[in-house]
Amino acid sequence: MPTQRRAATEAEIAAMASGIRLRIIRLTYSEALTNKELAERLGRDPATTLHHVRKLVDTGFLEALPPRRGTRGAKEIPYRSTGLSWHLDSRDRGIDQAIFEAYLAEIADVGFDEVQQTRMVVQVPDDQIAEFETRLMELVDDFISRPVDPDAKRTAIYLSKYPSR
Repeated sequence: MPTQRRAATEAEIAAMASGIRLRIIRLTYSEALTNKELAERLGRDPATTLHHVRKLVDTGFLEALPPRRGTRGAKEIPYRSTGLSWHLDSRDRGIDQAIFEAYLAEIADVGFDEVQQTRMVVQVPDDQIAEFETRLMELVDDFISRPVDPDAKRTAIYLSKYPSR
């Protein structure tokens, strides 16, 4: 059965309407990262990254973990995704654009040699579209709900459904 999703609040929509914030959520899904580590992985300056991190903490998408000591003894705060984004029904054009922006940035990071792509057209009668969508989400929900294996290779999926003319 698919995960029950609730409508996103205006603040949650605003927080997710940024490709960089969506990338931060993804990067901290299974690994807690500090602001400095996030800035390095995203190729951004730490001040800009911290602005995004704070917005995500304030809206419940990230949680701050107990501080730790960095390599030079400085106090660092690691952040981890709360998984909130997966429990929201956030069908909003600004978020759709941010999702696509995050996808393109991630593909640019890994390069096309690392991307497996496929494109297909299916003809599904109108009365079966809801079943088609539900079954796709059930598959994804099943894998999302499994315990995270820290040694497993991370795999990202971008799925887009649109009318084919």
